[in-house]
Amino acid sequence: MGDMYAVDLALNLRATVPSAVVDELRWHLGTAAGQAEGTPDAPADELTDPDGAFPLLAERGPAWRIGGLLVGELHRTACGWALTARQEVHAECLSDLDPILEQLARHSSTEGVIGQIRFYEDHVPELLISESGTLVRMALKPEEVRAVQAYLPR
Repeated sequence: MGDMYAVDLALNLRATVPSAVVDELRWHLGTAAGQAEGTPDAPADELTDPDGAFPLLAERGPAWRIGGLLVGELHRTACGWALTARQEVHAECLSDLDPILEQLARHSSTEGVIGQIRFYEDHVPELLISESGTLVRMALKPEEVRAVQAYLPR
C-alpha cells in the first residue's frame, strides 16, 4: 500500500452536465441519488460492480498516508453542481481515475485549476487544469518542468 497518491478536486460542473455523468459521479462518491450528497449509503466494498470496479472517491474519515481527512461532496447549486473531494488513490487505480478526471474537465464550468495529484511522499503536486473542457496536467517539479521545456519548440 506504499504507492498512494493524494487526489484533491475542487470544481463546479455546468447545469447542462448529463444526468448519466452525475449518476456515475455519485456512484464514485458512494452516494445514492435520493440521499444527501456526501453521505455514503454503503461501505465501499459493497459498492463494487460486476466488473470489479469500485468507487474511487467514496472513502471518508482519517487518511492513512496523506494526513487529514478523506472527503467527497457533490451539491446542487443554482448554476449546476459543486464538487469537492480529497482521496487516497493507489497507483494501480490511477488509470481508472483518468476517465473520471477527463469527464469532470469536459463538463466543468471552472476554467483553470480543478485539482491536483501528488505521490504521498512528494512535496510538490501535479496540477489538474481544465482548459476549454480539456484536461491538462501540469508538472510543478523543477526537474520535470525543465525536461518538458527542453522538448518545446523555440
